[in-house]
Amino acid sequence: MNRFYSLAHASIDFHFKQSPRDFVVEEIPLYEFSGEGEHLILFARKKGLSTIEMIERIARYLGIKNKEIGYAGLKDKHAMTKQYISLHRKYEEAMEGFNFDGIKILSKTYHNNKIRIGHLKANRFYIKLKKVNPTSAAKIDEILKNIDKQGVPNFFGYQRFGSDGNNHIFGEKLAKGEARERNPRVKKLLINAYQSHLFNLWLSRRLEINSLVNSFEANELESLLNMPKDEIEKMKAQSHPFKLISGDIMEHYPHGRLFDYEGAEDDLKRFNKRDISVTGLLPGKKARLATMEARAVEKDYDDDINADGARRYAWVYPSDIEGRFNQVEAQYELNFTLPKGSYATVLIEEIAKRKIN
Repeated sequence: MNRFYSLAHASIDFHFKQSPRDFVVEEIPLYEFSGEGEHLILFARKKGLSTIEMIERIARYLGIKNKEIGYAGLKDKHAMTKQYISLHRKYEEAMEGFNFDGIKILSKTYHNNKIRIGHLKANRFYIKLKKVNPTSAAKIDEILKNIDKQGVPNFFGYQRFGSDGNNHIFGEKLAKGEARERNPRVKKLLINAYQSHLFNLWLSRRLEINSLVNSFEANELESLLNMPKDEIEKMKAQSHPFKLISGDIMEHYPHGRLFDYEGAEDDLKRFNKRDISVTGLLPGKKARLATMEARAVEKDYDDDINADGARRYAWVYPSDIEGRFNQVEAQYELNFTLPKGSYATVLIEEIAKRKIN
């Protein structure tokens, strides 16, 4: 898909390729582990393996099922990643002899509960951009200041769509009962890719609307956007780069309950203060739908599929952003933290203002 970007700068030329040397991610757990309990918590470093592949290696070594090993989230294969996994404490002695190329246990502790999907707060990234000249480095410095100030759109990254980028095509057929997949994990992954594709299309359209609102007068946009003039004027009056539309579904940030945006000034203030953020639709059953003018945009990216739907933050705020330019090596090093479920490669694409895969 051709997507819109949130920042106004021209594209920047640099080289980036995911590899364990240039792409490092460390998981930040949702809670502090108690140090006692029946579950062994291992802090594991892996490279050249997906999280599922790491789990499979450990499960095969211990002679147990994959589901007996807990983890909070899936980490990229083409990176060096550090994440927490949990096992029953009875496997502690056996794990002392575990040795597999690409996996290293860095530390251990204990906890009362098994780690489950979603039990993470955020991820901390270290990324290296190469073939960066001084002019580009200065531009990246300014872009990072803008991102730190205003945040970024929360697109799904290219990793979501498979090596050929087409997982969503078969996912749509599965979601509509037009194809079959025996492996339930693979089926869910493919359907999620289709939901993610629709979300990305919607988010790109919303960024396009933002651009139009900033570029044209309200009377010119009325027919162009097929929206009432007073709605467009309300959008033009907003200071946030993402323009809210009446009927948007908001969520307390970085987690919390959903509620409808009805144009209240207090909600705009909370949005600007990062207390709340706007959400987009992952189509499916049980998902809460936008209303009013926001629904008029959203419905073009909705679909009646046999899967559970949800809402996802459309706008997120990277934190603890650091950037360093090494002129001798022509490299730019980045550190930043993203909330769970957000993609570092999306932030890199916002900086580059182009596709990087």
